[in-house]
Amino acid sequence: MDPSKQETNQKKASKTMAKKETEEFQFVVYNTMTQQKEVFKPKTPGKVRMYVCGVTAYDFSHLGHARAAVSFDVLYRFLKHLGYEVTYVRNFTDVDDKIIRRANETGEDPISLSDRYCKEYNIDMSDLQCLSPTHEPRVSDHMEQIKDMITQIINKDFGYVVDGDVFFAVDKFPNYGKLSGQKLENNRAGERVAVDSRKRNPSDFALWKAAKPGEPSWDSPWGPGRPGWHIECSAMSAHYLSFKFDIHGGGLDLIFPHHENEIAQSCAACEESAVSYWLHNGHVTNNNEKMSKSLGNFFTIRQITERYHPLALRYFLINAHYRSPLNYSIVQLEGASDAIFYVYQSMKDCQDALLQLPEEIPNDGKPARTTPDANECISKLCNEFQVKMSDDLSTSLILTGAFLEALKLVNNLLTMLKKKQKKQQRLLVIQSLKEIEKEVTKVLDVLGLQPPCSYNEVLLQLKEKALTRAGLVEDDVIRLINERAEVRRNKDFLKSDQMRAHLQAKGIALMDVGTETIWRPCVPVHQESEVVPSEGQKVPPKPEPA
Repeated sequence: MDPSKQETNQKKASKTMAKKETEEFQFVVYNTMTQQKEVFKPKTPGKVRMYVCGVTAYDFSHLGHARAAVSFDVLYRFLKHLGYEVTYVRNFTDVDDKIIRRANETGEDPISLSDRYCKEYNIDMSDLQCLSPTHEPRVSDHMEQIKDMITQIINKDFGYVVDGDVFFAVDKFPNYGKLSGQKLENNRAGERVAVDSRKRNPSDFALWKAAKPGEPSWDSPWGPGRPGWHIECSAMSAHYLSFKFDIHGGGLDLIFPHHENEIAQSCAACEESAVSYWLHNGHVTNNNEKMSKSLGNFFTIRQITERYHPLALRYFLINAHYRSPLNYSIVQLEGASDAIFYVYQSMKDCQDALLQLPEEIPNDGKPARTTPDANECISKLCNEFQVKMSDDLSTSLILTGAFLEALKLVNNLLTMLKKKQKKQQRLLVIQSLKEIEKEVTKVLDVLGLQPPCSYNEVLLQLKEKALTRAGLVEDDVIRLINERAEVRRNKDFLKSDQMRAHLQAKGIALMDVGTETIWRPCVPVHQESEVVPSEGQKVPPKPEPA
């Protein structure tokens, strides 16, 4: 048989097998309610309804907020990738004790203050490339739905009124604690409220709070006031998704009491209320200690993105399994920044090469022929991506393995292009680059790592952030490169190495390419031994020089 036909047949067989494997994949998620992985099956075939608890908007959002948003953005993207029509709802809490306290401190109107921070949050989300949800409801816009649900709860004898306050009677709900496994006596009395002696049970929580001087309030059947913390999500999820929907998500800290109370409220208002899958992302720690304001180890998204590119931060966030604790450290961020630079540099070099060879790329509509190595690489990448993502979104495992092998092959093929080859072999190399680029782009897109600008632009942005961290401007680096070139001409190689090491300690790597010296960001050398990954978190591999 003609070798080229044999190769074509092998490729077709490989593609057919890969397609068959893909069709057999089942998307599995870890359900907090059952504490096990389950095959995902939406209530309505082809459609997914998902609600994720958003932020209480009274300040700039922090790294924990970023992790939750990115985790569920990856889920949102993957569901769309699988072909589902997704209705994604993520709320804003704009009526809350914390907001009122901050507004009193600043002399602002609470709703206006919260509106400002809602907008700031969306700027952060855009920077992190989180897709906008289908709906982003706010508490202040849904008072009627909230009051209607509270009325239903009272009418069914699950709620009671005391001096204008309305409480949920947890004793009336026998399944209380089924999500968290917590006992009634462990309930922290609504989490954000002090224990109230007027309650029938200390575990009862507020559905409605009577108005107090200096606080925003709305009229209600029980007098002027505002909602308790938990009722908002029950009311808004029911309004946009009905009482029965597929996924409810949020941070691990929301399991109890917030999500536990949501279940009680929703089931009290509607007996048929049912969420199929409860998903929760893990905590963020700082050097393996939980982040908190009291410990002074708390960082806003803005504080981080002032020094690190938002896509480097996103890479860092998905470099651990979403359910695992994520350890924040400068070393991990440096590694993520270095890794994503390597990805984009490889893709830029690939694109540049293909743009220079348009006349050599056939456009005859026939399936592209690739080298055996490329064929195997593409098949492995497609398969591994589908397998790992289908296994409860194992993003950290995708960023290594076949994905890195694909980038390495891209660089090897680019090297081959620079050598003299027969026309047929050269064409195979070009087609291989084109097909690998296509598959890598698909992976980057689902992970939310495909930059919104050109690879060249994002590389320049990453270099600018590296200069900021080093306390330098590019003119400083160019001057040092020129000084080092003079030192090398004088054959003072010891001093030349010292100058290189000095910059490398600041995160700037010098590379001598022929007679020219170029620079790129790198992990500061003194930090490389300090990497302490959390469980499920991958240490980004040290990339090859671009």
